Amino acid sequence: MNLLPLSLLLIIPAINVSYGLLNNTIRGCHSLVTSLDMAIPFIKEFIIAYWMWFPFMFVSLVYLCFNYRNSYYKCVITMVIGMITCYIIYFFFQTMVPRPVVSGNDIFSRAVRFTYSWDKPFNCFPSIHVLASYIIMMASRKLDKKPFIKFAMNFIGISVIVSTQFVKQHVILDMIFAILLAEIIYRFVAGFILERGLIWKKKLCWWLTMKKKLET
Repeated sequence: MNLLPLSLLLIIPAINVSYGLLNNTIRGCHSLVTSLDMAIPFIKEFIIAYWMWFPFMFVSLVYLCFNYRNSYYKCVITMVIGMITCYIIYFFFQTMVPRPVVSGNDIFSRAVRFTYSWDKPFNCFPSIHVLASYIIMMASRKLDKKPFIKFAMNFIGISVIVSTQFVKQHVILDMIFAILLAEIIYRFVAGFILERGLIWKKKLCWWLTMKKKLET
């Protein structure tokens, strides 16, 4: 019974195909780097937190699906709408983040170089890493009876968000706008789509009940 809702996760990698298609400067490129960004140091060790995003997303969403179904739906719908919004912005307003030259053969330096080679310095504003992490953090607000899991989700989420700055994958405006976008969409989904859906579900149940009574 839980597998069908869980299959909704397949929508995310499906629409993520657009990321690679847009990850270029064919349509021009802008810079949102500020003096504050220049003051933020490059800390290669944060690449570990940056890569934690992938298992963090999967494990968190699976956990929510099996234990907090309503929050799970909010997360998935918000992520899908948020990612599509990001891709539209990337298409019309492409940005680039300058990266440092990383030398050294330690594991952190190699991991950073691998990340840079795999992910071009475009598709930055807003940050999908930050967007999705913050969505999970918002969903964790309902986990008051699971304080450890709530803490873990917030700790890892904050670590991922901060890592985007320290490994120079994003600038401050990428982070700020992603958080604002996540808040707006999540509140819209929670307050409009799901609540309206619940109202229509109740109306449908009432209509089916009345129809059954009339037929008997």
